[in-house]
Amino acid sequence: MQVGIQTSAYHQYLLKSWQHVLPNKRRQQSLTDIAAMLRGFDIVALQEADGGSFRSGQCNQVEHLADAAGFPYWYQQINRNLGGIARHSNGLLSRFPAARITNYPLPGLLPGRGLMVMQLGDMSSGLTIAVTHLALSRKAQFSQLDYLCNLVSDRPNLIIMGDLNQEASVLLQQSPLQQLNLHAPRVLPTYPSWQPKRGLDHIFLSNSIRLLRTAVINQPRSDHLPIAAEIEWPHIIDPAH
Repeated sequence: MQVGIQTSAYHQYLLKSWQHVLPNKRRQQSLTDIAAMLRGFDIVALQEADGGSFRSGQCNQVEHLADAAGFPYWYQQINRNLGGIARHSNGLLSRFPAARITNYPLPGLLPGRGLMVMQLGDMSSGLTIAVTHLALSRKAQFSQLDYLCNLVSDRPNLIIMGDLNQEASVLLQQSPLQQLNLHAPRVLPTYPSWQPKRGLDHIFLSNSIRLLRTAVINQPRSDHLPIAAEIEWPHIIDPAH
């Protein structure tokens, strides 16, 4: 969500770069628009949210979106805390309570990439949802995915969501994700949001999970378009587990 910065051309990465460290009155309207878009979903993964700092006017954007979109449960991972100026975060919004949620820092030369793993229900009939934002280089991506696979390889019903900064064919056929028996919805371009040509944002599913439909939502609230999927899961998710 690029901390609520709307980008509609490459040159705006430079022209709007000040918004990554300074407050901007238009950011609140962007959050309002994003919240309206999220209300129809059950689980939402967020990347590049601010955890409440100077640049966001001390607004925890994950909590704010949960409240504004009516999600009773929200979870956050702060990956980079820049001394109160910026707090880079991943986030999860859910209409179901997590039985467990664990945050992990991902390996890499530059710290600040993270992984959130949420368990809904028990291991056998529930869902495991992994949310991450991978590095830019393929070497770093594969190292981070190897780390992820070691953590979730025993989860039978797995969903991996996020900005993975790589094409699905590379991730599923050449990266450590090969070992997880995942399938991908129809690959759709998400980047750049103003003229999408590359599919860098993904929802990968275990073969045990039936996909009903998928779509890219044509609402450019950042430099990537959001992707959505509807799945069928016949098991009851018991929050007691």
